[in-house]
Order: sequence, then structure tokens, then C-alpha cells
Amino acid sequence: MTIVATDGIAPDVMRHRTITVELPAPFDPGWNRIPGLEVEGRHISVDPTQYFFRFESHTWLVADWELVRTELLPVTETTSSAVEQLALDFIKRHAVSTSDPTRVLSTAYRVYEYLFRDEHLEGIGLPQVTADHLRMLREAATLMALNKVELDGHISNVGPCWFFPAATSVVFGLEDSVGEMLDEVYHGGWFNEYRRIESIKAHAALGGRLVHGCQAVPDQTGGVVAPYGASMTVFREELSRFKAEWIERVYASGVAVEG
Repeated sequence: MTIVATDGIAPDVMRHRTITVELPAPFDPGWNRIPGLEVEGRHISVDPTQYFFRFESHTWLVADWELVRTELLPVTETTSSAVEQLALDFIKRHAVSTSDPTRVLSTAYRVYEYLFRDEHLEGIGLPQVTADHLRMLREAATLMALNKVELDGHISNVGPCWFFPAATSVVFGLEDSVGEMLDEVYHGGWFNEYRRIESIKAHAALGGRLVHGCQAVPDQTGGVVAPYGASMTVFREELSRFKAEWIERVYASGVAVEG
């Protein structure tokens, strides 16, 4: 697998450089409650020194969303080519390594704008999920794209959005039960095969597949787009050691602002 590196920026510069991006739709001002985030309409700034709990890797794998949309989304699996293999082959051919987090966030927004589109609300069988909930999912999942897991399973980048119910509680003022419901929608893709296939294809734009550590009921063990082949055993073990501390820090950030 040959990955082409692009727009290289020195790691020591990336660690302290403010990340700025302007996205197609405005984000909720509640994101300003998260340390290191500044949101004003469509403009988002991320101070890595305040936002991340861990920020060791400063490159991400991405592919052009329009290429995913036109060349991968319409393809169907066959008896000799599963959808996962289609996605992996696409990544091998088209993914590039970038040190530009703006590109990652812009790509992620397109991915989740597609996955959490309003047309799914009709006939999906979850009347409690609203268009506003889908907007929350799009926003949180976009920021989640800056998280990263290495091939050996090591968690190199972690931000507050890893822990969806905690983050939505702070940002949107949701009760934990609502945050957990949305967490199930994010991870489970509404629990049907059609949605799972959509997710696998769309996440090729972010260089991998969506994985999570939760059991059947969300327990805040988080999710991330991980590269194919990453060690899930190491990922799970490492997350279990640190998640309680990180979750506490997410909730504490809301208390600090409100107090």
C-alpha cells in the first residue's frame, strides 16, 4: 500500500498551531463550552494545546469525497468482492496522508452530511430522532475525525468528542439518555445492513472504517475512524485504562464554564 504524503508541517509546529476551518453550515454555539474550541457560525477554531487530551500524531489519511461519491458509493459488492474489500482497495488507490487538519475536518463534514442526511428520518423506525439530532450528529462526528488510532492499536489523538454522550451533554444540554440514543445512531448506523454498507463506503474518505469500543448499550467507550488492519485488542485495552479520566474531564469542562 503506497500512501503519498502531502502538505507536510513539522510536528512541533502542528502541536501548537491553531486549526481553523469554515464549514458549509454553522455549528451550535454550545461548542464554545469545550476548552480549546471557538465557534462563530461556520467558522471553527481549535487550539490543540487546550482541546486534545492526547495529540501525538499530526497526520491523517483522507481521500477526495467527490471521488468517493462518484466511484465508490454506487458500487455494489459481489460474491467475490465484499464491501469492506471495495473500500480497502479504494483507500489503497486514492488515499493520501495529510498534515492539514482543515482538510480532515472539511472531508469529515461531507462524510457525515451524507451519512446523517434528513431523508433518513422518514420510514427509519426511530420517531424520537429529529432533524436537530442529525445536525448534532453531523457536528460531533466531524470533530471526531481528528481523533486517531495507529495500526498497532495505539490511540494517538483523543479529544472530548470521542465520548459522545458526555460531549453532547456539555454542548447541547442533552440528558444522558438522549446522548446515549444518539451514540447508538452514530455507532450503529440505525442497526441495519444498508446503513452499515453506507458507513463503510463513506468512511473510506477518512482512510478507514468506523470502530468503537461500546457494547450493545453505549458505555462511553468511544469511537474512531481506524485504518483497516489496526489492532482492536490493543485499542480496547488502552482505551479501558484511560477512558474514565477522559470522560471526567469532558464533564468538568462544562461545569467550569457554567460555574
